[in-house]
Amino acid sequence: MSSAAPTAPDAAPDQDVLAADRLPRRLSPARLLTTISRHRAGVTVGLLFVALAGWLTHGLWPDPATRVLALNPADQALYEWFLAVDARALLGDFDLLTDRLNAPDGVNLMTNTTVIALGILLAPVTLLLGAPVTFALLALANLAGTAVAWYLLFTRALGAHRVAAALGAALCGFGPGMVSQTNSHLHMTAQWLVPVIVWLVVRLLRAADPAGRATADGPDRRRVVSSAVGLAAAVTAQVFIGEEVLFLSALTLLVMAVTYAVTDPGLARRALPGFAGGMVLAAGLALLVLAWPLWFQFAGPQGVADGMFSPHYFSADLRSWWTVSPLSVVGSDGAARLTTGPAEYNTFLGWPLLLVTTACAVWLGRRPLAVACVVGALAMGALSLGPRVVLDGERTAVPGPYTLLSGLPVVDGALPMRFALATLPLIATLLVLAADRALRGAGRARRLVPAAVGVALLPLLPAPLPTAERPPLPEFVTAGHWRQCVEPGGVLVPVPLATPQEPWPMRWATAADAAFGMPEGFFIGPYGRDGTAAMGTYKLPTSALLTEVARRGGQPVIGDQQRRQAAKDADFWGASCVALAVDTPHADSLRGTLEQLYGPSTRIADAWIWRV
Repeated sequence: MSSAAPTAPDAAPDQDVLAADRLPRRLSPARLLTTISRHRAGVTVGLLFVALAGWLTHGLWPDPATRVLALNPADQALYEWFLAVDARALLGDFDLLTDRLNAPDGVNLMTNTTVIALGILLAPVTLLLGAPVTFALLALANLAGTAVAWYLLFTRALGAHRVAAALGAALCGFGPGMVSQTNSHLHMTAQWLVPVIVWLVVRLLRAADPAGRATADGPDRRRVVSSAVGLAAAVTAQVFIGEEVLFLSALTLLVMAVTYAVTDPGLARRALPGFAGGMVLAAGLALLVLAWPLWFQFAGPQGVADGMFSPHYFSADLRSWWTVSPLSVVGSDGAARLTTGPAEYNTFLGWPLLLVTTACAVWLGRRPLAVACVVGALAMGALSLGPRVVLDGERTAVPGPYTLLSGLPVVDGALPMRFALATLPLIATLLVLAADRALRGAGRARRLVPAAVGVALLPLLPAPLPTAERPPLPEFVTAGHWRQCVEPGGVLVPVPLATPQEPWPMRWATAADAAFGMPEGFFIGPYGRDGTAAMGTYKLPTSALLTEVARRGGQPVIGDQQRRQAAKDADFWGASCVALAVDTPHADSLRGTLEQLYGPSTRIADAWIWRV
């Protein structure tokens, strides 16, 4: 891959991408000014990315606790709970099987997209300011951080012109898929380690190629080993951030590596022994750390080995590829019918970008890196179409390439339409290569190509994400009165109980830093005798009764059988207390039902409680 990349004079092929241009120990004023000047452009680009990310997410600020992403509030409640649970690692109260939800069975955090690494990293923020602040911060940081990381890769490893690199990085960080996934899917937008992984693979390839050394007497073993160790560390970290992103990245790199070997067989012959050895070393080191967590994920308690989402439902509509995202400033809400929801506008690139990208690919010719990007983009784009091609909302009889992967272990856990997310950096790389070639050349192309790229990206300029006010939490929770109801680590039953469709009671636990557990809830876990992956769990009779009252109101007939069942269910949950906020819809009906089940209530702040 690297042998075909243009290299700027200040970006040697074998230099460290992320550690380049380190400040010397002693700086004269003149050298300091020179260093600042060299980094000024990069800092400016980074600040622009941060500003754009802040603009897109500004609806969550300045009080994230009272604001919610309007297009996907349920998942936001889920991720805020994840962050609260992750933060407990700082208190020494953390396990991959948490007992703070789905009591008494618990929830397998590896089976769920719990962004463990991010939650632990930002635990101080969560414990000091609350999980909603951490969520808003990550929503912003993932967008800006991904763009900055790709900018560094393009400028340092690829040696691209800064203007070309900025255009490509903007697409990587703020493309339609990234913006739509920002609607509460933190595990999909945390992609800032992907460029690091790519750089380490490229560094490993360069070190393994004897032709890249002055002596040409074999691979640079020290650099091979250091690259493998770094790759193992990055891959391990990404597993605890977002496994789906890692899977898509690995599959894309595999397709590109095979393509590159075909287009440059000389490089493949020279570098294969050292490169393969380095990859084996990286895989072995990563498995030393990941073997147990991965076993726990698939075969541990409350783990699942299959996917729960239908690839037929989560398939990209072919027409969506040349449609502009509804979340862009020029997008149309009518296009939303071409996907499953506002968090999955992964393929909405628009015809201008597709047209310009095609022209750039043709202009770049048979350059190995360009060919690899084209093949990778076509492969991942084709896989996004799912088992059967869908066109304008109609499922056709034409089989999609995804049929070849359907049913494979692990693979069936990935949604086909998300394969399209891998096309963003591939398309961006083609645009960067073309714009860089034009900017370093002369003639009309010097202005025409970068201008065409910019014009193609303009329709994708995202609009701020819609936000809304969310109901305030009861003082019973925010003021800590819950401690009069349940001991830390105990189980509190909020009424109504949380469900995948209505997870709002989980906000109680989030506001209390997940200091208490609760039954049922919103999570992925095994269901039934076969342990098939499912969202949530079965409802016990008392929970089902309370859910029905919360939905319809009224006073159900309660007899001794229901009271015995209520006591049995509370005992199964290990509950210490049942709580009902006074402003809950149908609160009077729920209170009457609970008093028939558990006896007279006690008022604490703005909640009624029953100690069970």
